[in-house]
Amino acid sequence: MLFDSSLRKELGRSFGATLVVLVTIVMTVMLIRTLGQASIGRVNPSEVMLVLGFTVLGHLPTILTLSLFVAITATLTRMYAASEMVVWFSSGQGLLAFLKPVLRFAAPVLLAVTVLALLVWPWTNSQVRELRDRYQSRGDIERVAPGRFIESAGGQRVFFIDRDSPEAQVGSNIFISTRERGKEAVVVAQRGHLEVRDAERFLILDQGQRVETEVDTRQMRVSEFAQYGNRLGSTLSTETVNNSPTMKSSLELLREPSDRHLAELSWRLGLALAALNCVIIALAATRVNPRAGRSAGLVFALFAFAGYYNMLSVGQNWIGRGRIDMGLFMLLLHGGIFLLAMGLLLARHGNWRLGWRRAPTGDAA
Repeated sequence: MLFDSSLRKELGRSFGATLVVLVTIVMTVMLIRTLGQASIGRVNPSEVMLVLGFTVLGHLPTILTLSLFVAITATLTRMYAASEMVVWFSSGQGLLAFLKPVLRFAAPVLLAVTVLALLVWPWTNSQVRELRDRYQSRGDIERVAPGRFIESAGGQRVFFIDRDSPEAQVGSNIFISTRERGKEAVVVAQRGHLEVRDAERFLILDQGQRVETEVDTRQMRVSEFAQYGNRLGSTLSTETVNNSPTMKSSLELLREPSDRHLAELSWRLGLALAALNCVIIALAATRVNPRAGRSAGLVFALFAFAGYYNMLSVGQNWIGRGRIDMGLFMLLLHGGIFLLAMGLLLARHGNWRLGWRRAPTGDAA
């Protein structure tokens, strides 16, 4: 049918363009954030793109929902401005007739959002956490990038190493600043290498100087050394245990229905339900006001989307603290918005008049 095909074709063009723009913006923002984390030693610099890919994949449900919302709003706004909606209305196609082709177009996107939210979201979180923990569990010397000051894993030391050898066990121009047991110590050395003694890792420094300062009395002691050993820690790295609900599968959350688990599950289910409601909201609320301009519809879409997702976050917080039941919250929020959107859609389809209407001005007959 010409009506269905023309509408879905225009929705497809608008959705594709919007998706490309939003993905580019999100990738740019996430790339800057990931590079900042790599610069302070939280992410392996060689794994920046991998972390970026997992992060963007985890945010894809939100990106797809916003792209779909903006695409429907922009398409209907253009059709209203070009008087195409008047033509369709005159030919017997009411506003409710647009719901079927719009839902047919949005069905694959809604399915993708559901799969990404319930299955892919926890997997990407666990992958990012695994990459970060694996890098953080490495020894201090391996984590230090040449030419940069980096804190150790415990935060009590600051390292600077200028490697002039391809081997990770050897470095030159070494600077170490430590603060522990009421003392501050600064050690500089020309060269250093790693040794393992009784399952403990030591940094052996050659030809350097050590300055120790008492924090309370500010007394200083300066010493020079030909060789100095600094313990770095155990060679065996323990696996980081994290019980964050964001990294657990949806089935695990259902099997252990604690407040924190139900809060995370409400967020994932809310992403899918919000995507469906956004489709109906865009169809029901979009109209063109000649005084406001065509951009008013896009501004409304952005504010409505932001408000909806803020309510999702607030509800997740309330459920996690036990202030409200998960089922009741989802019924009030998503069910309420669905009823309001469908009511507005039916009202506009039937051209209902709510309230009183001002009588026309002029002389009475």
